[in-house]
Amino acid sequence: MSSLQSRVLVAVIGVPVLTWVVLWAPMPVLAAAVCALAGIGGVELQRCVSGVKMNGLVAMSGLFSALTVGCYYLAPQYVGVMVCAEAVVLFVHAILGAGEVKFNQTMAALFASIVIAYSFAAFIRIASSGISRAYLLLPFILSFACDTFAYFAGCAFGKHKLAPKVSPKKTVEGSVGGILGNLVCGLLFAFVMDRWFGGSVGYCAMAVLALCCSIVAQVGDLSFSLIKREFGIKDYGHLFLEHGGVLDRFDSVLFVAPVVEIVLNFVH
Repeated sequence: MSSLQSRVLVAVIGVPVLTWVVLWAPMPVLAAAVCALAGIGGVELQRCVSGVKMNGLVAMSGLFSALTVGCYYLAPQYVGVMVCAEAVVLFVHAILGAGEVKFNQTMAALFASIVIAYSFAAFIRIASSGISRAYLLLPFILSFACDTFAYFAGCAFGKHKLAPKVSPKKTVEGSVGGILGNLVCGLLFAFVMDRWFGGSVGYCAMAVLALCCSIVAQVGDLSFSLIKREFGIKDYGHLFLEHGGVLDRFDSVLFVAPVVEIVLNFVH
């Protein structure tokens, strides 16, 4: 299968599934999907840092990330207790494997159980807030639109490197194109919601949100690229074939989702 064929296959299958889960699936299904993505993301990160496909720490990274998301859904008041318990288990594991388990590996597991889990759980928190579930599409729109417009603007006008030591192909011109494209897509989304679905986010708030998310999305993309470059890997995984793994596909989304949640809570 060629690269183009695999990308088309992922889009043909992935977009309808994503849309159904986000907009119409029962909450337990949405929560289970988010838990699965967080768990896979935890596994991918630990594999990157540890350089092994599977061991106890890789399994714990995935399990703890998924469990934390599940806690946000079932008992959010105990998330702090859950994270503290996971930290204790991870350090006990490190103590028992003294000399074999490195500090950066333990921190990668904690990052998965705290940051990755918190970011993915934003979808659960938004869905539980009472706002229209259509707004769950925003983290994807304001991440993928930024990436898409940045790519085409970079190809057409790119001359000045944005972060050459992290991602040599990204340019300042592409970054500006991503910001402008995000603004257009955000305002278009606000128009559609206001015109046909009784949207509760005004144009000014959406413009601010789109601009903030365009910057945050690019920081997220570059952050996970920085990790890959440090550990010498091309992709975190192959779940989405040529699109890579969860952390390759959702790196920007992980940074954008909490920002969308914060702004929606403020204006809703």
